[in-house]
Amino acid sequence: MPSDEPLSEEELSAIELRAGAATPGPWVARLETRQGIGGASFVQLRPDAPRDDEFHLTRTTDGRTRTGPDPATDADLDFIAAARQDVPRLVDEVRRLREALERAQPAG
Repeated sequence: MPSDEPLSEEELSAIELRAGAATPGPWVARLETRQGIGGASFVQLRPDAPRDDEFHLTRTTDGRTRTGPDPATDADLDFIAAARQDVPRLVDEVRRLREALERAQPAG
């Protein structure tokens, strides 16, 4: 939920905990519309794992579930896959910038 309020340390820690609890990355979006994989698009979790570890996402619109190629679902899968790598980096960057700002402020 968007807010104009600064992100609290508690919120940042909760985000970090959720990211840390997820399957380790990197995650990769495998999209039928781009790669012709012969089935539904999915996010491959742990591409280096010896067995397939996949997260499938379906979209239901107007009572119809789509499991095949769907550009709208592909955008969601791209986002989900990238978030696994992006969120921890963003948390680290927020903390780094906060520390830099704190060091730059004169002691008062």
